[in-house]
Amino acid sequence: MSVPLPKREVTRELHHDTIKPRKRLFRLCFLCASPKIDMATREIQNPILRKLAEYGLITMSIWIMVVGIYFFKFPNNFAFGGVTGFSTVIAKMTGWSVGDFTFFVNTALLVVGFLFLGTDVGVKTVYASMLMSFSLSALERLCPLTRPLTQEPLLELIFAIFCPGFGSAILFNIGASSGGTDIVAMVLKKHTSMNIGSALLLVDLTSVVMAFFVFGPTTGLFSSLGLMAKSLVIDDVIENMNLCKCFNIICDDPKPICDFIINELHRSATTYKAEGAFTHHNKTVIMTTMKRVQAVKLRNYIRRVEPTAFILISNSSEIIGKGFLTN
Repeated sequence: MSVPLPKREVTRELHHDTIKPRKRLFRLCFLCASPKIDMATREIQNPILRKLAEYGLITMSIWIMVVGIYFFKFPNNFAFGGVTGFSTVIAKMTGWSVGDFTFFVNTALLVVGFLFLGTDVGVKTVYASMLMSFSLSALERLCPLTRPLTQEPLLELIFAIFCPGFGSAILFNIGASSGGTDIVAMVLKKHTSMNIGSALLLVDLTSVVMAFFVFGPTTGLFSSLGLMAKSLVIDDVIENMNLCKCFNIICDDPKPICDFIINELHRSATTYKAEGAFTHHNKTVIMTTMKRVQAVKLRNYIRRVEPTAFILISNSSEIIGKGFLTN
């Protein structure tokens, strides 16, 4: 349980409830699980336990990615998504093991990262990258696959996108990554003026184009679809993890509402005086931001203690300040 936060102005970008139809499917999947996992980790006070929880979260995220890559991506030769996408193509062309080639490339990129970036590579990224490489190699030996799990490639493509995308988003949200082409991006960002997004897109496009020639048009088209959908999944998971509710409450008596926010929800608020344009009655506006579970409690409380209060609730996934994201 966190202590009450001091009064503050919160910087935020409001994303109103005008969600595009293409995002609704992803939002339903991530709504319940993703925000609570990360918040539970952040609220641990003991630094050792918090560090263990972070690495436990990294381990879980990597294993989710590994399941999607090994059981759904590799057997179907889907060639999107950085190192594992290239590994799929190169393994077919050379006869190498996909897992071993991924291990080799990830290790080489970590060495390159240390040479060009030093300690900026980060312990979390090293751990995540090596765990993924070892896990893929181990699965090849413990659970070899000679064909796809089902006869439904579209179904398997969904899981090949969903699992790595979900795991990657959790990693990004706690300041880690799975290594691979992310290290290339870090090197390019530090030592060149090249557009990083364009460079990484070029890498992904190269592996997808190669898939057309190596595996045929069907696999190439599935890989193209996976490449287009991957970024949408990652962006939507990160947005839902950080999603908060921003309240603007126009009321006559702010004291019970503020007391509830501070003492029961362990948040703070900013208040200021206002005047109704039509009635010219004096009002108080309460501004506060909180997680969705807390928002439901606050909304129900306001309806009970001051039913005539006017409440504006908006979504935001970009909130910078104490108790939320750091700068």
